[in-house]
Amino acid sequence: MMTRRLTQLLIGLVLYGISLAMVIRASLGTAPWDVLHQGLAGKTGLSLGTTVIIVSFLVLLIWIPLRQWPGIGTLGNAVLVGVFADIGLAVIPKFSHLGGQAALLVAAVLLNGLASALYIGAGLGPGARDGLMTGLARRTGWPVRRTRTGIEVVVLGAGWLLGGSVGLGTVLYALAIGPLVQLMLPRFTIADPQKGTAEGAADLARTDPEEAVAGTTAPAS
Repeated sequence: MMTRRLTQLLIGLVLYGISLAMVIRASLGTAPWDVLHQGLAGKTGLSLGTTVIIVSFLVLLIWIPLRQWPGIGTLGNAVLVGVFADIGLAVIPKFSHLGGQAALLVAAVLLNGLASALYIGAGLGPGARDGLMTGLARRTGWPVRRTRTGIEVVVLGAGWLLGGSVGLGTVLYALAIGPLVQLMLPRFTIADPQKGTAEGAADLARTDPEEAVAGTTAPAS
């Protein structure tokens, strides 16, 4: 069971990094957190992947007062997504015409949805940003959706001010990623015999994928 979880986690994180690079190469706008990453990378001269890794560990520091605890998946997410984003950027070419850009963007969002379902379904800990969302929701009592929206509005605004790319891709990601994860997550959720059945996890994922993410977060002590 653990071998399957680790394999699924690794595949999910690799694909997530590649999908991030695809969105960047499409040049039509990125997801809110990646607008921030892109803006910071442009200002600091660091690679996008290095920026993703640094921001991940900075966000993990915020977990401390929230009493969140990272899992294997959390630490893997913090490192591997950035590494494979840089690899993807090194091998994926830029497209000079709108048709190619649009096709790359759609493929990237679909791949990102699959990657998210794989790594969340492995149940080995949320990413740093997901944990921030669920930790704040737990501490404040706000709904997960409201908390996520508030965080993403802040990082999107900061990233835009730093020069990150906001556009069609930003809107498409915001509208599509939730339904995509909701569709795919039940198929990749691996049950923990000590915590519940696969059917129960799948039902939760069908109704609210963000609560499924929250379920991968260790409870606050």
